[in-house]
Amino acid sequence: MSYISIKHLTKVFTFRDGSQLTVLKDVNCDIEKGEVISIIGPSGTGKSTLLRAINMLEPPTSGEIWVDGENITAKGYPLDKMRRKMGMVFQSFNLFEHMTVLENIIYAPMQLLHLPADEAKAEAMDLLKKVGMAQKADVYPSSLSGGQKQRVAIARSLAMHPEVILFDEPTSALDPTMVGEVLSVMRQLAKSGLTMLIVTHEMRFARNVSTRIFFMNEGVIYEDGTPEQIFEHPIHSATNAFVNRIHKLRYDIDSDDFDFLMIHTGINRFCIKYSITEKGEAAYALVKEMLFERMPQYRPITIRLTYTEQTGITALDVMVEHITESPLTDADRKALRPKVKELIEEITGRGFRVKFIL
Repeated sequence: MSYISIKHLTKVFTFRDGSQLTVLKDVNCDIEKGEVISIIGPSGTGKSTLLRAINMLEPPTSGEIWVDGENITAKGYPLDKMRRKMGMVFQSFNLFEHMTVLENIIYAPMQLLHLPADEAKAEAMDLLKKVGMAQKADVYPSSLSGGQKQRVAIARSLAMHPEVILFDEPTSALDPTMVGEVLSVMRQLAKSGLTMLIVTHEMRFARNVSTRIFFMNEGVIYEDGTPEQIFEHPIHSATNAFVNRIHKLRYDIDSDDFDFLMIHTGINRFCIKYSITEKGEAAYALVKEMLFERMPQYRPITIRLTYTEQTGITALDVMVEHITESPLTDADRKALRPKVKELIEEITGRGFRVKFIL
């Protein structure tokens, strides 16, 4: 059996008014020792809830979680036993403000592992050296920066000799200038062979450090693969849109009685929002030309404007369902090509698409 095995995990939150929200939907995965898994995906898709369920901070509504051959979701299972193997680092640090840095780190080993004070202090100082915080051993957390607090929190988790550490967006509460110091420590841990599950929005870090990537969407692990697969050859369009930060503006036009002024305004706002204002008039002119001159006989028709942050590419798609041949004539192509960087015509699963790279 894998070190961690998650079977049909579901988490439903029930509110006071009786309404319910299903955050995790039949999640299944296996995690081996030594893997470094980054969990990425849009906000609100269950990433942090999955981590908290693995540590039983959010007991699942149904399903099972097996850790090192034991079902930790079984009734009466001693959770303290599991948590000695599994550390967790939160985005809000959770340090004891009334204790010094050193006292924060030695507290759990002395209380739970019953280490003698001298041994606990010696180990704590070694850990503080690893995270670059030995010089702050005797100060209180209130005097530390956010990045320093998070490095202390990582050292505190390591002090329990965990077999796996869960990181719940460890850099999200930090000033951008402090993110690098925390990620540097985490890179060192990844090289040490420690099993790590990391909820993160740092895409470059996830790509460079992870052995696997979970892309979560709508409460499920939508795609599971190597960093190369997820970032270079994603299977699902939702994964591709997320990792490449693809922004979309879409209009479905069913008849000639549509609000073209609304489309014009929407295109301009989209281009202003993503700092591609120079593309706005070209996109608007193409939409107008395609709808009224080149393809007036095709309805319904879908217009989609996309901007990809990773590549800087802006594209305009004109899609017609249930046709298998290009709606453009040779004369159309001759007139359109000088106005764009590239003209692409392709069959899709639903019809035919004319794509313009602006």
